[in-house]
Amino acid sequence: MTKAIVYASTTGNTEAMAQAIEKGAKSSGAAVIMKKADEASAADILKADVLILGSPAMGAEVLEDSMESFFASIEGSLSGKKVALFGSYDWGDGQWMRDWAARVKSAGGTMVNGEGLIAHLEPDADAIKACEDLGASA
Repeated sequence: MTKAIVYASTTGNTEAMAQAIEKGAKSSGAAVIMKKADEASAADILKADVLILGSPAMGAEVLEDSMESFFASIEGSLSGKKVALFGSYDWGDGQWMRDWAARVKSAGGTMVNGEGLIAHLEPDADAIKACEDLGASA
């Protein structure tokens, strides 16, 4: 099984989550592709069995620009794909993640982690454990 982790991070918080997810994914025996959103190739990522995508909340609870661009490039190809979402935020209540999960579902993707995994600011020990668990189980 191959798990692709693609993320954007502005302060390092979402990157810390991605690293914990990668650790969990590798512990499950999966082959892992990990890329920043502005370096990821849609063609390579879409070959994975599971897509694990991460973005911080920006502005009025929207995706970070490079993740928005990357996600828009694969959104039309998500039908039948297993997708997990994660990210960090500073304000708001997680609306950006609920909106993102709705976009995955509208595109025909299957959310494997409900409405997504979010952490407030820097992920604490519980959030890191949740990320490792997500990587292992997705």
